[in-house]
Amino acid sequence: MSAATPTSPALSKAVPAVKAPTLAATGTRSRRRAPAPARILAFVILAVLALAWLTPVLWATLTSFKNEAEAAAMPVTIVPENGFTLQAYVNVLSEGLVPRWAWNSLITSAAVTLITVAISALAGYALSRLRFAGRQMLITLIVASIMIPGQILIVPLFHLMLNLNLVDTYWGIILPQVVAAPMVFILKKFFDQIPFELEEAALMDGASRLRILWSIVLPLSRPILGAVAIFVFIGAWNNFLWPFIVVNDSNLMTLPTGLQTVISAYGIQYAQNMAQAVLAALPLIVVFMFFQRQIIKGIATTGIAGS
Repeated sequence: MSAATPTSPALSKAVPAVKAPTLAATGTRSRRRAPAPARILAFVILAVLALAWLTPVLWATLTSFKNEAEAAAMPVTIVPENGFTLQAYVNVLSEGLVPRWAWNSLITSAAVTLITVAISALAGYALSRLRFAGRQMLITLIVASIMIPGQILIVPLFHLMLNLNLVDTYWGIILPQVVAAPMVFILKKFFDQIPFELEEAALMDGASRLRILWSIVLPLSRPILGAVAIFVFIGAWNNFLWPFIVVNDSNLMTLPTGLQTVISAYGIQYAQNMAQAVLAALPLIVVFMFFQRQIIKGIATTGIAGS
């Protein structure tokens, strides 16, 4: 008993000492979980911006399900008096070659994506790892070319396609879109972050640069490659101006170009135009729904690589 008596005060003092940090830590966690005014303000601002972005999309979608009289009527009504109808979609699908145009868009966009990713990966790796005369000047020119509007190159590109007999062909649509300076720069910045030590063993074993790129660098760059591929595909799918210029055959038109040819003789048809916009955007919405995690990861990885 006498041996246990000295230890009991120590135990009684030790118990509060153990509980006090636990309670403090719990209070700290609760304070951290509480939303700060700055976070609430940021959430409100983002919600307002999201609503502002979604309003035209919702308006276009609702207009596409109205008849032409109510679509053009003022003031604008959200729910039509005669109910929603699919007549605008029926007119667009019956008057044009929508399945053919969608197939053309798929072929050209997939080809542009594959070739652009391959060229950008090769160029980005060369600028990141190889040291040669004029390398820094070449990087500067690539960055400077991003600021050049693409419309300036339309006339010389069309003359080039005309001389190569590529007008009204798939290759005439594809080839002018496969060189993307922003993608080269993005991949170059990402390759800079990959430690060179990972490649030294392969170089000592006699592996070529292409083998190192294929077996080591590209597997480590899947997130950024996926993001670049998705961005290029979306850009190629939405491209209207160049296919509109280089293609005159209706059987070779892409979806954005072909839908613009479905024009009624009665002037502007608002419901029909909105139906065309929804049909053109629908495949991209599906792509985003399936690959949204890859897109977000690629954007985050791109931001880290560019820092």
